Parts: sequence; C-alpha cells; structure tokens
Amino acid sequence: MAAVCALLRSTGLHLTGVRSVHLCASVNKLVQFNLSDIGEGIREVTVKSWFVKENDVVAQFDEICEVESDKATVSITSRYDGKITRLYHGVGDKALVGKPLLDIDVEDEAGDGDGSGSSDSDKPAEPAPLDSPPQETRAREDPDEQFSEKNWNKSLATPAVRRIAMENKIKISDVKGTGKSGRVMKEDILAFLERSKGGGTGPPVTTRSPLTTVQKVMTRTMTESLKIPQFVFSDQVDVSRLVKLRSEAKEAASKRDIKLSYLPFFLKAFSKGLSEYPILNSSFDLEREEIVYKKSHNIGIAVDSPAGLIVPNIKDVQKLSVIEIAKELNRLQLLAAKMKLSPSDMTGGTFSVSNIGAIASTTSAPLILPPEVCIVALGRIQTLPRFDSAGNVFPAHIISLSWSADHRIIDGASVARCFRVFQHYVENPAALLLDL
Repeated sequence: MAAVCALLRSTGLHLTGVRSVHLCASVNKLVQFNLSDIGEGIREVTVKSWFVKENDVVAQFDEICEVESDKATVSITSRYDGKITRLYHGVGDKALVGKPLLDIDVEDEAGDGDGSGSSDSDKPAEPAPLDSPPQETRAREDPDEQFSEKNWNKSLATPAVRRIAMENKIKISDVKGTGKSGRVMKEDILAFLERSKGGGTGPPVTTRSPLTTVQKVMTRTMTESLKIPQFVFSDQVDVSRLVKLRSEAKEAASKRDIKLSYLPFFLKAFSKGLSEYPILNSSFDLEREEIVYKKSHNIGIAVDSPAGLIVPNIKDVQKLSVIEIAKELNRLQLLAAKMKLSPSDMTGGTFSVSNIGAIASTTSAPLILPPEVCIVALGRIQTLPRFDSAGNVFPAHIISLSWSADHRIIDGASVARCFRVFQHYVENPAALLLDL
C-alpha cells in the first residue's frame, strides 16, 4: 500500500477521500493546538504577534507566535509537523490557557494517533467541487484575502507606511484604508495626521489607546501599594572611593564582556544590610498576622523596556560576587530590551531597587511593590562641595537614597540601621570586596 501511495504522489494524482478509507500508511489529521500552561499560575495571555499564517507549513519546534502575560513575553513553538489551517485569535486578542490557539493538519502514521485535542480527525474529507480551483490557486489570485486584520499581526499596510504611522504616534488600526482590501496607504496616514492637527472641518480627532499588559500590571500593583501605610526615609552617601574603584575595575570587566556600573556594588551592599535586618526582606501575611522572612535576597531592578517599566530580579544576591551580579544584570537588561524575559526572571522578588538616577532624578519617593515590604530609589551621583576634618572644602561624589517601607511591620529605626550598613560598604568598597 505504501508503494501505491508513493506512485500516486510521484505522478501528481490524488484520491478523493483518502483520509476516510486510510488507503496510505500515513494520513492527515486535524489537531486542535491548545495554549499550554506557561507556569506561575498564568491563565490568560495577550497574543503579541504571529509568526505564521493560515496555510503555512511548519515543523516541530518552529516558532508559531509570541504571547505576553502580566509577567513576561513567551514564544510558543509547534509540537507537530503540518499545515496551519486556522488561527483562533488576532494580534491583541486574549488567549486562555488550555483553550484552542490554532488548528494544524498533521501527518499521522497509520491514523492511530492519540486524537488529543483533534476536532475533525474522524470526519472524512469531502471532495472539492469540480468547478472550484485549489486553495493555493485562489491564494495566488488574490493574496490580500489571506492577510485579514484578524489573522495577521498588522493592519494591511506596507512596512514604510507602518513606519510613518509609528513615527507620528498613530495607531494604524484607527486609520481607514482606501487601498485594495482596505489597505492603508501613505496618503491615508497623512490625511489622518492633518485631521488630528485640526486641519479638518470636523470635530478634533482623538486617539484612544488600550493599556498594554505591562501598564495593566502597573495599575493593579500601584493600586494595591497605596493600600499599604508607607513611610519614606532619605539620606545621602559619599561614594567617592567607590567611584575610583569602579573606574579602575571597569576596563578589566570590559575585557570579560561585562559592563560594570555602580549598581552591582550597590546591590551587594543592600544585601549586606538585608542580612543584618531581614525584616526588610520579608512579606506580611495580613490574614494570619505573620511576617514571612525570605532566605534568598532576590533583588528586583526597575528596568526600562519597549513595553514600559518592568522589574526583573537577580536571584540569591547574597551568594554572588560583584562581578557575578554585574553579569546577571547585563543579561536581564539585554532580555528586557528585547522583551524576552522569562517568567522566572520576573517572579520571586523579595526587595526592589529603582535606579531613577540613571535617567535624571536626584531624589524620589518610590512605592512598594507588594508583596514586598521595602523599596529603595537611587538618585543621580553628583559632585558636591563637602568639608574635611580641617574645615577645607573639597569635591565629593554624593548619592541620595530614598527608602519606602511598610509601616505595619517596619519602623524607621530598622530602615535607618540597614541604611548605615549599606553606607559603610559603599563608602569603604574595599571592605565589600574583602567580605565576599
């Protein structure tokens, strides 16, 4: 029978209803590809982009799509070899774990697959009408029909037109296209822009933009944060010796392809403080009225990304050297820029640091990220005049820190003492290195 199938394929002949009579050793089966569990209790994701379209042929481990949860962006890969027959969601749609993501026509040896998730595997293929051209032929005749806005990751528009829209902060789906099949043309973008600037005769045009997944997370987190009674402790540290040490070590680290900023030194110094005052590295179980102390110092770093501010964390800082912290920080920053952070990078934080000084600010009052109980904002390092023991003025490198703590379980004295430990290590960085 296999030889017959091979002969038929070589001659280009086809048998109607092959799947129903199982003539060949391998047959096609329609499988419903469900969104698998991506961990961390995530039940819903947003489809960020599709890497395939209907009628595409894929192999196992090929990337199918990219989805975004409230914790990370994840690429979904194919578990089968076959042809995509249906996409259940468009870009921006919500997809539920365990529910259909797409249908795929797979080759099933002898038709004895497990049938898991299949929708039409037991139904024989119906013969196509004699006067109907093959699907591939129809696609060639009108390619725009394949690329509907629901099934593809952009509105109908060329990359050049999309770039014009992006540069002018226009959501392309808001623009009515005048091209074939509703394709958005350059002229449509320019006309929309003119109306937005008040050049039209109608009412002013407003643009609405739904919150991104990251913004939704920020909304929920900050709303919960403001339910916590918080107090802010601020002070300054002279980091002149650290500036000198980092300058000397920077070149050596660069030869190892590691970018050495001040932040790894600060994180190690924070970890020293948390070891002495572990209540700052805890969480509060309000229902049981218990303080939950965390053994690991998983310090979160607020990082700017294309989707907004996110807070991945470096695990077990108490066990790492300054150079190991720097290497891990480089990895997280690179992945954040590409929106490729894993769920494990985004979860399990116990203490957070906001390096607002990397942008411009010298001081700020950060908000706690529940369920954590403390966060620190680092200001910009400034060169300011200071007095030595003899009363002489000299230039010093000064940084301001602002600590926000959960006042339900933490008092000001504990934060001040932890700050003093931090201050000791950054003002005497040699002691920080010797204690490793």
